[in-house]
Amino acid sequence: MAEAPVKIGQMLFTMVDPTRGHEVEYNRWYERDHIYAGCMIGPGWFAGRRWVAPKHLKDLRFPETGPVATKTEDGSYLATYWVHEPQMEEAEAWARTQVGELYAAGRGFPEREHVHTSQYLPDSTVSAEADGVPLELALDHNYRGLVTVMIEPADGVDRNAAIETINGVPVKALLGTGAVDQVSSWRMKPWPADHNVPMKMGNDGGTVERIMQLCFLEGDPVESWQHIVDYAADVERSGAGRVTFASPFVPTEVGTDKYTDQLW
Repeated sequence: MAEAPVKIGQMLFTMVDPTRGHEVEYNRWYERDHIYAGCMIGPGWFAGRRWVAPKHLKDLRFPETGPVATKTEDGSYLATYWVHEPQMEEAEAWARTQVGELYAAGRGFPEREHVHTSQYLPDSTVSAEADGVPLELALDHNYRGLVTVMIEPADGVDRNAAIETINGVPVKALLGTGAVDQVSSWRMKPWPADHNVPMKMGNDGGTVERIMQLCFLEGDPVESWQHIVDYAADVERSGAGRVTFASPFVPTEVGTDKYTDQLW
């Protein structure tokens, strides 16, 4: 009997700041407990990775304010998770119960603030190589950089048409620079009506029509940042929309406290 391939059903995107003075404590709690107990041991949660934006990366962000981050310094850590498509409902139900039980057991971490946490559904992926890294493997591939880009479609432009336009000249030009290996686009999935968690989820991220993009890089995003700036300009020139948040991240060094003293 042939097994069905693993398929991403949705992503959890959670960008958080520790309370200043609690950076190490937060990093260790998330890495040694929450990434597993709050997500990865659950049904359907098949990949997860943590990213960090030290101050020198935050300083590259643009624009200065927007619906994702009120200030460019907001959002030091990012965790991205893939949920298997056939198990989306089961994964969500488990997560709602699990988070409540963890907090009730004293395994939450109050000294943190969500900047933007939301669920997203995959729309499209465009790769630099015809047979490149599948999106399903992107969090386990050793990418050395991630750039998150939020785009609001222009007034009067259909969202699907905006993605088609962006995936044309702007994305192809970006991939052609060699700076980015693949660009995936995602749409917001509203929280269910019975969503009840013991914390605020941060900013709403924009309109329901927004396009969330993940750009995976094999190298240091600092070296490629001008290409991201040019890409945002290409998106606007295309008439498809405008970038409301662009931020570089690098992967955390698991098992260490690296970067905890470089966030601010």
